[in-house]
This record gives sequence, C-alpha cells and structure tokens, in this order.
Amino acid sequence: MSQNTEKLQIIEREIRKCEKCSLCKTALQAVPGEGSSTAKVVFIGEAPGATEDKTGRPFVGRAGNLLEKLLEKINLSREEVWIGNIIKHRPPKNRDPLPEEIKACRGYLENQLAVIKPSLIVTLGRFAMNHFYPEGKITKDHGKLIKLHNFNVFPVYHPAAALRNRSFAEALAKDFLNIPNVLTELSKNEKSTNNTMMAKPLL
Repeated sequence: MSQNTEKLQIIEREIRKCEKCSLCKTALQAVPGEGSSTAKVVFIGEAPGATEDKTGRPFVGRAGNLLEKLLEKINLSREEVWIGNIIKHRPPKNRDPLPEEIKACRGYLENQLAVIKPSLIVTLGRFAMNHFYPEGKITKDHGKLIKLHNFNVFPVYHPAAALRNRSFAEALAKDFLNIPNVLTELSKNEKSTNNTMMAKPLL
C-alpha cells in the first residue's frame, strides 16, 4: 500500500466518524470519496445524493452513470481519477448545502487534495466551482481553465443538471472532451517551468 493511500484512508476514517455538523444525524453514512491516491485529475461535486448515501460511494446514481460515460469518452476510468464532494454527508432531500456545512467539511477536502496533489480539479456544478472560485459564474466560466494560487480548476456543469437540461448536457459533453487538451497544456507548462528552474545558474 502506498503512503498516499494510507494517508487518504486515515482521512476517510476521520470523515466516517465526523459529527461536525447536523448532517451526520440525517444521513445514513458519510461519502468520503474514492479513486487513485495519485490522480492527475480529480472531480469534485456538491454533495452525496440518495444512492451515494446508501452505498457510501460518490457518483453512483444516474449522474454517476453519466460521469462514467463521459470519462470513457476521454479514455479515463474511475480507477485512474479521484472523485469526491465538498460535502461528505447527504443534505436532507438533496437540498443545497448550507454555508456552515460547507465550512465544517472544508478541512477534509483540503487534506485529501494535499495528499493527491492533482494537476487539474474538474468542479462539477456551481457549488463545487464556488468553493474554489467564489466569484465565478458557472454559465460564464464553464469549460475555462482557471489558474488559482494552489490549483488549476476547470468548471463544468453538474451531470445531474445535464440530465435535466439538454443545453447543459451538450455543454458538459463538449467541455469534457477538452479535458485531455487542458492536461496536455498543463504538463507542457510544468515541464517548461522545471527546465527554466534547472537552467538558472547557481549563485
């Protein structure tokens, strides 16, 4: 077992016994997230739904099925990426997460991302995008690479919204197909930066 995997499992155990907000009282169980502990790309949604609450796994309902089909189109599998949510327990009746609930969960996601160190964070829906980029508007910023201090964020529509709205579905599919290009560009920039640093003379 890799050191990264062990670290994620420690965080997962903390999440499963978390009582920082009232959601632990209404949800069946926590949904910590799953996937590769060294994933180059992670997908972050809003919160678990009913199916996720029953299984303890993220994105396994209808929205999850759509996400898997989109991953197949860019030659990625669930095992190669990491998938999670900003909220680790299901809000009652799938209501929007409250600010205090997001705040209570913030540290868990931050710690998970610190272990994984992804090249790209694909945020699914406006809540996930605004977690990293509060001033963003999903209708304007979807499909655009946003370079922040700590992360590269690529917002797309939430698969659940795409299931309800054809135009959102078309935009989601188009944005998804661009993910490999974004990853390639980030890799080139990283190599260029590393080469520049190595070329600097020692003082």
